[in-house]
Amino acid sequence: MNTTLLPKAGKRLVLVALATVLGLLLSACGGAEPQAIAPSPSPAGSSAGGTITVLAAASLTEAFNQIGKDFEAKNPGSKVTFSFGSSATLATQIVQGAPADVFAAASPATMKAVTAAGAANTPKDFVSNTLKITGLKDFGDESRRIALCAPQVPCGAAAVKVFADAKIVPKPDTLEQDVKATLQKVASDEVDAALVYKTDVIAAGDKVDGIQFPEAQQAINTYPIATLKESKNPALAQAFVDYVLSPDGQAVLAKAGFAQP
Repeated sequence: MNTTLLPKAGKRLVLVALATVLGLLLSACGGAEPQAIAPSPSPAGSSAGGTITVLAAASLTEAFNQIGKDFEAKNPGSKVTFSFGSSATLATQIVQGAPADVFAAASPATMKAVTAAGAANTPKDFVSNTLKITGLKDFGDESRRIALCAPQVPCGAAAVKVFADAKIVPKPDTLEQDVKATLQKVASDEVDAALVYKTDVIAAGDKVDGIQFPEAQQAINTYPIATLKESKNPALAQAFVDYVLSPDGQAVLAKAGFAQP
């Protein structure tokens, strides 16, 4: 089910994309086929130390920051540095040689760009997400101030699918490069409505209101994660991926509103 966001002050509309939805939309894009995660015991800690850099979709910000802290606590001597942003932008940076150890994308399509370039090892799906909103028809109302993710990024691709299924032509006033930027437009009362992920609505707390909408189930996004072949610390990178896939990591992601892939 999907939800919509509203700034608390003016009670404006905001659409929220649930993590689960986007996966179905983009899974047909192909690429190195991600492996579904299997239950595994929580890692007791890795003997690998040092530093790794994790490039991750903006919608993972809150959950991964917590996972990073937990991972460092279980692995003394380790340090995890995050860079969050648009999955499409991060994928381009990796292909162009940006130094990093792990990539967590918000769609199989963006992960495919990295695996096709031979820059990532075999990815694994670790969560899914769906969209949220407050009245889908309002997105076609020119009198409303609307924010959407740009269509080339995962949350925007999901929105395109949602609007097509609902037979609505949206009238956005701004197209943002990642879901956090889209959400901020609503939280700051710059727009009346936005279509974002369910997990971002949860993270925003009382700054916005989210409303579920049935069309979101037609655009579930699956998130893959992979270690990168140019990693300078492959042992620690793999340990981090294993922790994300472990019951402890999955519990943090579930609390943030993500669903199983």
